[in-house]
Amino acid sequence: QVRLVQSGGGLVQPGGSLTLSCKVSGSDFSTYAVGWYRQAPENDHEFVAHIYNDGSTSYRPSVEGRFTISRDNAKNMAFLQMNSPKPEDTAVYYCNLGAKYELGHPSTYWSQGTQVTVSS
Repeated sequence: QVRLVQSGGGLVQPGGSLTLSCKVSGSDFSTYAVGWYRQAPENDHEFVAHIYNDGSTSYRPSVEGRFTISRDNAKNMAFLQMNSPKPEDTAVYYCNLGAKYELGHPSTYWSQGTQVTVSS
């Protein structure tokens, strides 16, 4: 059974930093792509970043240059480093595991979500 256990999150000040992590079990992790998604209150679920099995990445334009997605295949983990977060980054963040072109789909695997609040 595939499981994604997420940790990190919490309160961070603007200009600070925060790292989210996602531990995956029950899958051949290195063959899959990983995504980070978020949802703010009353907003739609939205893409944040992807990292593919070859290490290539894709970012939402509003976070590119501030956030970094990475993976450690030896540990079956993925990360989202949030540098200089802004109040508009406040949301519940989810990690996602699936085939490259299936990320974000309900049929893929999802973590439980973690609140990130950016406030001074």
